[in-house]
Amino acid sequence: MNYLIITFQIIVGLSILNVWLIQNKKPTKWRGGKATTIIEEFEAYGLSKQLCYIVGFFKVTLAILLLVAIWFPVVKQPAALGLAAFLLGSIAMHFKIKDPLFKSFPAALFLVLCLCIAFL
Repeated sequence: MNYLIITFQIIVGLSILNVWLIQNKKPTKWRGGKATTIIEEFEAYGLSKQLCYIVGFFKVTLAILLLVAIWFPVVKQPAALGLAAFLLGSIAMHFKIKDPLFKSFPAALFLVLCLCIAFL
């Protein structure tokens, strides 16, 4: 079970870092509304650019902590639960703007993985 949880940590941690640090200015089919960048996505949700930077800081920090938790397990549950809260917010934003359900899939998947990481 331990190797499965570590695999989940790697998948979630690297995926969040990819979204916020590498793919942030690239269009994907998962972006909210008609947004092509992460800033535009926050604008589509009615959120400010400043809030985008704040959320990004916390998501990147928590993703790094989730990876660090492979060696320092004491931070695993707080990092996973922190990310889970942000992912729940992501899903809520997709619903807020009436996005098709499939756009919430990555956030929902990572939410489930974070809850598994935190509680298994």
